[in-house]
Amino acid sequence: MRILTINSGSSSIKMGLYEMAKTEKLMFSGTLTRIGLTAGAFTVENAEGNTLVDQPADLPDHETALKMLFQWLETHEPDQNLDAVGHRVVQGGQKYSTPHRVTTKLIAELKDLVPLAPDHLPHEIKAIQATCSAYPKLVQVACFDTAFHQTMPQLAKIAALPRYYQHEGLIRYGFHGLSYEYIMQELRKVAGESAANGRVIIAHLGNGASMVAVWHGKSMDTTMGFTPVSGLVMSTRSGDLDPGILIYLIQEKGMRPSTLNDMINQHAGLLGVSGISSDMQDLLEKEGTEAHAHQAVELFCYRASKHLGALAAVLGGVDTLIFTAGIGENAPVVRQRICQKLSFLGIQIDSGRNDANAAIISPDGAKVTVRVMKTNEDLMVARHSYLLIR
Repeated sequence: MRILTINSGSSSIKMGLYEMAKTEKLMFSGTLTRIGLTAGAFTVENAEGNTLVDQPADLPDHETALKMLFQWLETHEPDQNLDAVGHRVVQGGQKYSTPHRVTTKLIAELKDLVPLAPDHLPHEIKAIQATCSAYPKLVQVACFDTAFHQTMPQLAKIAALPRYYQHEGLIRYGFHGLSYEYIMQELRKVAGESAANGRVIIAHLGNGASMVAVWHGKSMDTTMGFTPVSGLVMSTRSGDLDPGILIYLIQEKGMRPSTLNDMINQHAGLLGVSGISSDMQDLLEKEGTEAHAHQAVELFCYRASKHLGALAAVLGGVDTLIFTAGIGENAPVVRQRICQKLSFLGIQIDSGRNDANAAIISPDGAKVTVRVMKTNEDLMVARHSYLLIR
């Protein structure tokens, strides 16, 4: 079964074609970047990393980007060779705890959820509708990033607001669920049922960053809440803020809600604190000479340590800690700094293994097994789509 996956972000679209059977095979993957900005690009690589497409592209909007993608697919991969299209959908509300086939009813319900994710859902809905137009006979599957966290206890979901707001959907949803689900499946493969059913904390540290506490394979609590801007410090997102700061900026500085939203999502986090870059690698290279770069890195690690300790309290301890995503997989110094004050939890790092980005970076015999694992949200979408339509 050949499944196309589409992951539509605010300024980019990622896609991949997977051949799903007893084995899983990536045929090719591609990206359309800087949508709505200048100097857009369209790139495609095959499974071996060889470039199939690498061209500049004028991409004023997502419709143009998707049209370019589908035109390329028509010449390279005619639609009769596709069996389904799977979409990553950031917000599924309180209703969707499993992947669903795309129907007109589902699209209508997603439109109703747009106020819960105005920076993400509109682009994802457009991608679904564009796919319907390009491939009207193909099955489409929506895979929700919030679904994994539906198992959180009620106390972990509710906000301390007047109760009637809960009925309007103002609760903590959590995100990065497809990444967490993939990591848990892989953990079960490499470490067995005992480890997967234990007390697991996963740190998904990338441009967007969050952590989750997992017990018996189920999400118990997570750092992101009503929106993906909450929780940890991120590349351009602020993470947790005193709501009084937001009220102050509106009342005393006359900041409009749209401007405030843009600031806390696009101009805060590592970029805002450093004033230099949103890229962790850039900041690590400059922190020896740039005080603000050093402070941004330290704040990122400090907040991550604090949240990790809180999630350990939720679980009553931790048996396995997993680092994943761009920073989590590739920044040994960040992993070291996050863990250095957590020895009281039994978390230890072997510096040699950590510097080598080994699969297990804790010492032999350590109370907590600390792992580095590569995540793959797109493959998780392909797996869900395959199982649903098989």
